[in-house]
Amino acid sequence: MSSHAPHEAGCLYVVATPIGHRDDLSARAIATLKRVDRIACEDTRHSAPLLASIGASAPAVALHEHNEAQASAKLVERMLGGEQVALVSDAGTPLVSDPGYRLVQAAVAAGVRVVPIPGPSAPIAALSVSGLPSDRFSFEGFLPVKSGARREVFSGLVEATQTLIFFEAKHRIVESLADAVVVFGGERRAAIGRELTKLHETVLRGTLAELQARVAADPEQQLGEFVVMIAGASRDDVEARRGREAIELAKRLAAELPASRAAKLAAEISGAPKNLLYRALTDT
Repeated sequence: MSSHAPHEAGCLYVVATPIGHRDDLSARAIATLKRVDRIACEDTRHSAPLLASIGASAPAVALHEHNEAQASAKLVERMLGGEQVALVSDAGTPLVSDPGYRLVQAAVAAGVRVVPIPGPSAPIAALSVSGLPSDRFSFEGFLPVKSGARREVFSGLVEATQTLIFFEAKHRIVESLADAVVVFGGERRAAIGRELTKLHETVLRGTLAELQARVAADPEQQLGEFVVMIAGASRDDVEARRGREAIELAKRLAAELPASRAAKLAAEISGAPKNLLYRALTDT
């Protein structure tokens, strides 16, 4: 718990802005952006047209991954002096795969009041129309650039039972879907939200194999910004995968050991039933 009491004069407003359709900016967000003394932007040039369109005239300052530590210290100092500051990203809710965490952390540590002004968020918008389970989900952010690193990320999540949400760029979407097919299997249910709330918005639903083939075959579906969602593994999926891995382990061990010994050792390592593994080794 912070040793500072909340500072009543200064305040940080974390303001969600549209991910595409400008009309999604809430009345409360507009009022806040017009009222504050300063607006911290991921990119001041990107935010300038939106701010001008609503008549927000407060000075805009840059706050991005390269200057966030230094800029945060200055902004907290201003808020402790009584200024009201709004934080916006290029699109959507700040801090969600965007800068802002260090600023919020510093403001909280200094006892500055931090207020959410909720609104658009690409992961939530995509999930709401995906047709995939939404009672439990995890947002995993942007996928790695390299295929090997992507497959490593996917492998770490292959037994997760919640819906998985990722961001991906247009020049990697086909390759990322191909990697997902390899790791999760082509039959795993998935959905892709492209250009959400924009003119060319599309939402594709199906198995990973179906989606990968469709996107690969249609250059138009390779343009824009993507939210990729993959259904979580069922209990049957997890048990079947673990069974296959245990059998493969037993077979590798059987190359050097008698079948009974290989089955026993594989069972101890994997937790799979020894009799099941022995039958897999001896059935022809």
